[in-house]
Amino acid sequence: MAEIRTLDESPATKGVIRRFWPHLRPYRWRIAAALLTTAVATAAVVGIAPVIGAGVDAVLDRDRGALWTAVFVLVGLTLIRLVLLAAAELQLTSVGEQVVRGVRELVVARLAGAPLRFIEAHRTGDLLRRSTGEVAELAQFVRASLPDLLGALISLTMTVVVLLVYSWLLTVILLALFVPATILVLRWFDRDADDAFGDQAAAEATMAAQFNEFVSAGETLRLGGGIAARLERFGKSNDGALRAANRTVAVQNRLETMNLLEGLSTAALLLLGVWLVTADQISVGTVVVFVLATRNLFEGMLNLSELLAEFQLARVGLARLLDLLGATEPRASRGTRVELPPRAELSTSDLGYAYVDGADVLHRVSVTFTEGDRAGLVGQTGSGKTTLAKLLSGLYAPDRGAVFYGGHDLADLDEADLRGRLVLVPQQVHLVDGTVADNLALAPTGPTRADMDTAVTALGLDDWGAALPDGLDTQVGRRGDRLSAGERQIVGLVRAALVDPAVLILDEATADIDPETAARLERAVDRLHEDRTLIVIAHRQATIERLPRVVRLAEGRVV
Repeated sequence: MAEIRTLDESPATKGVIRRFWPHLRPYRWRIAAALLTTAVATAAVVGIAPVIGAGVDAVLDRDRGALWTAVFVLVGLTLIRLVLLAAAELQLTSVGEQVVRGVRELVVARLAGAPLRFIEAHRTGDLLRRSTGEVAELAQFVRASLPDLLGALISLTMTVVVLLVYSWLLTVILLALFVPATILVLRWFDRDADDAFGDQAAAEATMAAQFNEFVSAGETLRLGGGIAARLERFGKSNDGALRAANRTVAVQNRLETMNLLEGLSTAALLLLGVWLVTADQISVGTVVVFVLATRNLFEGMLNLSELLAEFQLARVGLARLLDLLGATEPRASRGTRVELPPRAELSTSDLGYAYVDGADVLHRVSVTFTEGDRAGLVGQTGSGKTTLAKLLSGLYAPDRGAVFYGGHDLADLDEADLRGRLVLVPQQVHLVDGTVADNLALAPTGPTRADMDTAVTALGLDDWGAALPDGLDTQVGRRGDRLSAGERQIVGLVRAALVDPAVLILDEATADIDPETAARLERAVDRLHEDRTLIVIAHRQATIERLPRVVRLAEGRVV
């Protein structure tokens, strides 16, 4: 069975910033400028304590000139702090938003280009959570917390430098009392933070996935009476999420120990400072500087400790984002583009495929569709018809064997060549919110409005287009629900005609639609067939009888 890349429920957060650096590199100079502005603004904040200390000494010395100098410097620092902090926050937020925007676009592009097998192997809710929820949380962290986090780190560093300048002895004593205890508290927090925050994110993702499944299957659950069972299942997941959240809160509360450390250290500092003043070792202003700076130090550490919890959440979200990007990273590019014939034979050789390891859906399928062939794929439900159609169109990569177009293995062809030669119209044609024309424009050829009108006419569907309320400008609704199932099939068929493929594969195109629309579709298919190969998966006997050749499948084998 071919390898399927899967997502990790709780990916490791170690080295996540280093792994994220390639997404930051294009903005490195803007980031450096923002950090420099933050550093200067923080220096203005840290400088307030020494200025106040100088003012206290000036009062004690009755030096009015020095006092007024301290007052003017203090006012200047306050204004500088106000302006630079606002500028730094604006710079960091701006560059952060650009990074988040780039990541958001990359995630969407990766999911759009991910193998169909990968998309089908994961719950929609989990993919939705990672591609939208995690990015939104990252954006919130960048806007609200990142500037404060960087400011706190720079403030702590500069405060220590100022204290060393004033009194290395008091600084060493303070750090000896404060640093070991702080490290113990932070290690106590960090010991269980990864697991706690990771489990909470995983539990929330599980709830999102189950909620999405509950909503999408609402009609089935109502008809089948399965709502109670699903609610019970959701309730258990909700309980699990609550336990995970409570554990996260308990881990966060460990950081409150920092308040106790602040009180004890400040008391010790005051006692020691008074003793040194009476011994004429330091001035009263120095004690004032230490008291103010120490308060800044502890407030910075407290803010930092609180921000660490948010940073941890951001790390977990970032790890989950990087896990998604890694799992959807494009594999080695297909071979160089080759000159493919506009029409050619499509064939398979010993084709095998399994959705689950050890449970093959197709077994050694070898079949050939000659150029211009008109054939049907028939068989009981579960015989492998739709799976074979997706392999023939290149949407799935086989686990064994190969599919060939014009003698070229599809695995060696460029994606653009595949989409231009092989087109599958599925049983359920999915439409995007917008008009009929918007949905026709999804054809890889980038058709103009004139191309659309020509295709509709060529398929003999002018009466259908004219019957729409606003023609091709008719709104289809968010799920295409303003069009009938047959009309959605017609949109899929016109979209295929705009590609002008060599091979057209229709999966149950006329199933479960009214006879009039089915007849219109079949007439359009007759016109579209012409010189191209047509492969039709069909259950309706009338459709099967119209086909000159039938390939019958049973339990994944050609019979």
